[in-house]
Amino acid sequence: MQQDYYKEYYDLERQHWWFVAREKIISNYIKKLISDKVLTNDKINILNIGCGPGRSSQYLSNFGTVTSLEYDKECCEFASKLTGLEIINGSITELPFADKSYDLVCAFDVIEHVENDQLAVSEMKRVSKDGGVLLITVPAFMSLWSHHDVINHHFRRYKTKEIEKLFNARNDGNKIFTSYFNFILFLPIYAVRHLSNLLISDKKRPGSGSDFETFKPGFMNNVLNKLMASESKLINQNFKLPFGVSIIYSWKKKH
Repeated sequence: MQQDYYKEYYDLERQHWWFVAREKIISNYIKKLISDKVLTNDKINILNIGCGPGRSSQYLSNFGTVTSLEYDKECCEFASKLTGLEIINGSITELPFADKSYDLVCAFDVIEHVENDQLAVSEMKRVSKDGGVLLITVPAFMSLWSHHDVINHHFRRYKTKEIEKLFNARNDGNKIFTSYFNFILFLPIYAVRHLSNLLISDKKRPGSGSDFETFKPGFMNNVLNKLMASESKLINQNFKLPFGVSIIYSWKKKH
């Protein structure tokens, strides 16, 4: 990947409605885990896997000490220069950390990029302390599969029951909560992706064909951000949204 791509992604993480709304949903949910005393340590040790250009590590630092990991070496170097973060180059399927090291292990839109997602989850569990929490987000529903997934090197999209099965392969912990999110915008996104799949060949797509390429700052970006972020209140009331473009899932390791 080129530096211009990292720069674009760096800006998107801080401005695009989807990233900004996801940040609010995740941050508010972690606040709930703390207020509900699911996370109990005064100083939370956090592992952020797949930190990309670093924005997620920056907001996670509001809750504790963050260790950042990124698979792409060039991205590590780029993000470190811009953010000042120390970012470790490594893979989720072979985490370079000792067993039982972290109170909170996060992977936001990461495991869909991993062919062996079961191994990825096993590694997350391994580095979690007893009583520690795993928190992930992933894209939902293969029926939403589009060129956006192809160019972002996704292996799959998930249903909540598939995520639960993935985490419950061994009797070593319990689900805390799972829900779809980006529920309000699901139908228009579904329609746009299906029309795009039907009407536009990959060769005729402008640019890379990523959904994020349509981003423009301004009024609509703010509206879409507020619509998606509004679902945070429902999620924090343990309301399980019946469908959505993404999934949030949390799991607690047994003591």
